[in-house]
Amino acid sequence: MDTEHTEEAREGEELALPRSRTANERLHALIPGGAHTYAKGDDQYPENLAPVISHGRGAHVWDVDGNRYVEYGSGLRSVSLGHAHPRVTEAVRRQIDRGSNFVRPSLMEVEAAERFLATVPTAEMVKFAKNGSDATTAAVRLARAATGRSRVAVCGDHPFFSVDDWFIGTTPMSAGIPAATTELTVAFPYGDLAATEELLTRYQDEIACLILEPAGHTEPAPGYLAALRELADRHGCVLIFDEMITGFRWSEAGAQGLYGVVPDLSTFGKALGNGFAVSALAGRRELMERGGLRHSGERVFLLSTTHGAETHSLAAAMAVQSTYAEEGITERLHALGERLAAGVRDATAAMGVGDHIVVRGRASNLVFATLDENGRPSQPYRTLFLRRLLAGGVLAPSFVVSSALSEADIDHTVDVVAQACAVYRKALDAADPTPWLGGRPVKPVFRRLV
Repeated sequence: MDTEHTEEAREGEELALPRSRTANERLHALIPGGAHTYAKGDDQYPENLAPVISHGRGAHVWDVDGNRYVEYGSGLRSVSLGHAHPRVTEAVRRQIDRGSNFVRPSLMEVEAAERFLATVPTAEMVKFAKNGSDATTAAVRLARAATGRSRVAVCGDHPFFSVDDWFIGTTPMSAGIPAATTELTVAFPYGDLAATEELLTRYQDEIACLILEPAGHTEPAPGYLAALRELADRHGCVLIFDEMITGFRWSEAGAQGLYGVVPDLSTFGKALGNGFAVSALAGRRELMERGGLRHSGERVFLLSTTHGAETHSLAAAMAVQSTYAEEGITERLHALGERLAAGVRDATAAMGVGDHIVVRGRASNLVFATLDENGRPSQPYRTLFLRRLLAGGVLAPSFVVSSALSEADIDHTVDVVAQACAVYRKALDAADPTPWLGGRPVKPVFRRLV
């Protein structure tokens, strides 16, 4: 039965998800972790309240128990236009009828490349793949080949760059990765030019590249990215922007287009396909051509994927770019995010928990922090908050908006947040959220033990 955000749920009745619980057991029996992305694991949700999705349309999803939710962070930020967007799905259908993969390149590949490079004019060449990790690892490999250096410098303040050993070896989930590989990756702090220069000096002529998200939950300080560009040039490093999140959400041309700083290489994904699997490595011709056939140097195995140029995914990417440009999607994402952030901040302040439920980030990419009575990040308090949101028909591991949200969806979300804040206040007053958890607390994705 479709609950349609029933009055009972709004008044705090607990969700019962028997079909989702059964489906989760089936998932765990056959799939390690019960999901194909750790961030989608049921350990990220309150115990027995991890909905298994049946379908989605626009800004809403339905679970297998028939409950409807307003959804945020759709597809881990990939579905920025909303589920089953008509322009995207129609473009995909047209290509599927023509075949999706061939023994030679299709015309769709050059058309998609032309469209992408027109959207991101700071790049000169592009190569498509299926996921972000392949693109970032290809960028690192290319930087190492171009510089003849082995070390990689990652921004230590950004949570994820790749599933590959050069990065995952630096996280708590480093099992199975040789120490010799991990030792080649070093970290620099975002926004701290002096510390970054000290790192480059310490490993003089050893660091192949600096890789970072150009912006995160805080805006870059004026001049920071330009100064980092100069620092990389001075030390002979390749500057790589990971635009998996900032691409399209910051501007159609990514953060590099918004801030006017051109990296040597950049990687895009997530919003690029509105849920269809497509990512991109883009950059300067001089570097990118090392992975091609029209140079006289040593060949670089850049990207070579069987499904990287599936025509329907490239068609999806082209439709997404057209929709962003023609319908002002980035501006809409910011407007929706600003409405949501203002409403949530007003609701938390009214209930006296404004210092404990904190909305952060650019309006198009909002997250929230849940802090305990001492102002420290708390997984138990996050569990309490998520539980109340779910009961009110809001599925929100973050507050990242899609353009399919309506103002009514935002207003409903704010109402549910206000109700959650009332429970949060009780837990703070008791200095103990345990009575409101309903089981074990949610857990961070990156941890050494289960």
